[in-house]
Amino acid sequence: MVRTDVAAFQNPVLLAARLLLAWIFLHEGVFLLANFGTASSAVGKIGVPAFVLGATIVLQLLAGAAIALGWWTRAGAGALGLFCLATAMLFHTNFSVRNELLHFEKDLAMAGGMFVLMLGGAGAWSVDAVLARRASAAVERQDKAIAEA
Repeated sequence: MVRTDVAAFQNPVLLAARLLLAWIFLHEGVFLLANFGTASSAVGKIGVPAFVLGATIVLQLLAGAAIALGWWTRAGAGALGLFCLATAMLFHTNFSVRNELLHFEKDLAMAGGMFVLMLGGAGAWSVDAVLARRASAAVERQDKAIAEA
């Protein structure tokens, strides 16, 4: 019987998962920004003001980048999780149209993934982890200096 060490796969899988989760938001944010006029007109027809579209683009780009980099991951994942829930409930509720049901379910699934990431964190291969290690090392140096004084 071959023993697999799950811990050995944890960080590469977390990195891949973060990149997969972030991709759709980064891609859509860039697309909406590049096509702002057309997108603004389209969402205006369903009653969404242009400033909400602008805020959506900023959220998608900043939180998507945060998740991809593993920097402020929990905050970015929480924000995008709430965004996905809101999108599902506000824009994809006509379940008699199969495509709308699929988008509703997709948004719920992405929200779930974001909430898992929010609770579990980015893992060791992230900016968050590097900054935490540096902060811990700085505290250890201060404690050592105080002890030697």
